[in-house]
Amino acid sequence: MKTYLNPAPELWPEILKRPVFDATEIEGRVQPVLDKVRTEGDKALFELTEKFDGVALESLLVSKEEFAEAEGLVAEELKQAIQTAQKNIEVFHTAQKEEPQKIETTPGVVCWREHRAITKVGLYVPGGTAPLFSTVLMLAIPAKVAGCKEIVLCTPPNKEGKVHPAILYTANLLGVDKVFKLGGAQAVGAMAFGTESVPQVYKIFGPGNQYVTCAKQMVTRYGTAIDMPAGPSEVAVVADASATPSFVASDLLSQAEHGVDSQVILVADSEEVVKTIDAEVKRQVAELPRREMAEKSLLNSKAIVVPKDQIMDLINEYAPEHLILEVEDYMSLIPQVESAGSVFLGHYTPESAGDYASGTNHTLPTNGYARTYSGVSLDSFVKKVTFQEISKEGIQKLGPAIEIMAEAEQLDAHKNAVTYRLKG
Repeated sequence: MKTYLNPAPELWPEILKRPVFDATEIEGRVQPVLDKVRTEGDKALFELTEKFDGVALESLLVSKEEFAEAEGLVAEELKQAIQTAQKNIEVFHTAQKEEPQKIETTPGVVCWREHRAITKVGLYVPGGTAPLFSTVLMLAIPAKVAGCKEIVLCTPPNKEGKVHPAILYTANLLGVDKVFKLGGAQAVGAMAFGTESVPQVYKIFGPGNQYVTCAKQMVTRYGTAIDMPAGPSEVAVVADASATPSFVASDLLSQAEHGVDSQVILVADSEEVVKTIDAEVKRQVAELPRREMAEKSLLNSKAIVVPKDQIMDLINEYAPEHLILEVEDYMSLIPQVESAGSVFLGHYTPESAGDYASGTNHTLPTNGYARTYSGVSLDSFVKKVTFQEISKEGIQKLGPAIEIMAEAEQLDAHKNAVTYRLKG
């Protein structure tokens, strides 16, 4: 990690830049894929899967036999861990349900709002450098709690044309049976446009590489909604002298091992803290199976020393996907957090807990989008429909104000809709 000592605030935006990709070049690759899927359907999906994943599939849909086979391939210990996570995620997301609250804004005028599930949703689950069965939990559980009627899941196959057993076990556990062996931009296109095999959905969820992220953003032009433009993973860790270096180093590396385009940021008020943690990072990375990937990610990563009273300003400028506050007075910093996807407090709250089993959702805004986007929640899977009921007394009280406003906007039919009722 490159270290910066007390950089001036005007230099922060340059220092905090994420790894840059040529968006035009990526769009140029993704658009032909989307066009092919939209015009050729399943034929395109078979051809693109063979081209990009190196496997000639006989069927896109995972069969009942494959689900049954996966059940026997997942260790009992892992099954129990997945079920523990399932319980916590269900508890947290179920608690997000809201009961309708009727408000009488004027005597005789009652307004309220009710939630309705998005009928058809598509879930993208990465399966490339790591089979993210945890993402199945994070997306399918709130979809089920919300009451979505149709859930379509796409995940890339391996060279044998199989989906990782843990992904299939988790999907089956949650009652998701429409699982397709599809990855990349072609999977996003299939869910957005629909094909002979893959149902069209109204909203697509899930993380992915730069091509998946680009495809998600591009299909919004065709009327498909997405959760957020989530790209490569990132974390910012704030540490002080009370932090345990091995804890902080492991937190930084847990994000660095995601991929070569991931980024980790360490912020401290002391150069000595940074030096100690950096030495521990070098020790731990040498022992990781994904060492090469983590080391490349660390080339994009920074350690920044700033005065204590500037730390949260720096963090809000970066707007991290994950923020870990490994400092003594972490509770005092909570009111200062303005832009972060998910926050992990204290020395015993690793980001891994949120990734897997604490209950919060790990599908979060990256690349600075935490300034304007929230992470996935129950709200992501519902629409909020407003209702109003006006009595005869209510229109008599409110009607004159509506007439005056409609007349001022020169919308006579709007005014008449009230006037006829007042006369009636």
